[in-house]
Amino acid sequence: MKVGVAGLGKMGAAIAARLVEVGHEVTVWNRDTVKTKPLVAAGAKAAATPADVTNASEAVITILADAGAIDIVYNGANGLLAGDAKGKLFIEMSTVLPETEISLSEKIRAKGGAHVECPVGGSTAPAREGKLLGLVGASDADMARARPLLDQLCRRIEHCGKVGSGSSMKLAINLPLMVAWHAYGEAFAICRDVGYDPKKLLDLFVDTNGANNALKHRAAMIVAMMEGKDVGPTTFSISNACKDLRVMLEAAKQKGVELPTIERALKGFDEAKAAGLGDADGAALSVYWAKRKT
Repeated sequence: MKVGVAGLGKMGAAIAARLVEVGHEVTVWNRDTVKTKPLVAAGAKAAATPADVTNASEAVITILADAGAIDIVYNGANGLLAGDAKGKLFIEMSTVLPETEISLSEKIRAKGGAHVECPVGGSTAPAREGKLLGLVGASDADMARARPLLDQLCRRIEHCGKVGSGSSMKLAINLPLMVAWHAYGEAFAICRDVGYDPKKLLDLFVDTNGANNALKHRAAMIVAMMEGKDVGPTTFSISNACKDLRVMLEAAKQKGVELPTIERALKGFDEAKAAGLGDADGAALSVYWAKRKT
């Protein structure tokens, strides 16, 4: 299948690499063309503009930073919808407000295209392995059309309902994790005077009912951060968390729902970002809070 990927952040690049690996004819675009080079070396083709991606593809996938990036990539002068969108399938995977996806869907349909929103759970490693969690908002017909492609990217595909429902569910499943990193930081802080070394502390925590999968998977990373070691590139940064938390609060406001724990978690993430940890993994919040002085 001819598949385009516009926007090669960490997740976009991982998804594009997966599509090349499973045999699709992949066309990629990124504002910084340096990011296209590894994919071209692996067999993808580079497009000069998003419109060229649309023209070269039967289906186009995007996973972008925020609503502003979506607007530019889709609706800009040489955006995806400036290409020949008629009959094309657009799968949009960003974490944004439901209203952003609903508005985009209307624009895509006005150009004769089909739209499936599918924000995903999982980081770059699951993306490369085709083991993401796909949270779909789409009509039944568009879902059926997208499924063969999504099956190659996702371990589970949940059709949540119409466009907008996938985004609502993505915000919901991200919410407990954001609160958890703050809670673990508070927990580490309250037992700081016990004097456990980081490895022993995390070994104990992951052996309790209070440990979620994220803590278990990132325990070694947290130990390394507590010891002041470089943990390398991140998959979901504190800056990403700040953005998602604000989207959650805006969505809650629109739905008439209060999120007091998220309001407090955002203050913690904002503080960590202001302290220079914006590019650090989201789990670094727990380390920051564990060492924080009142």
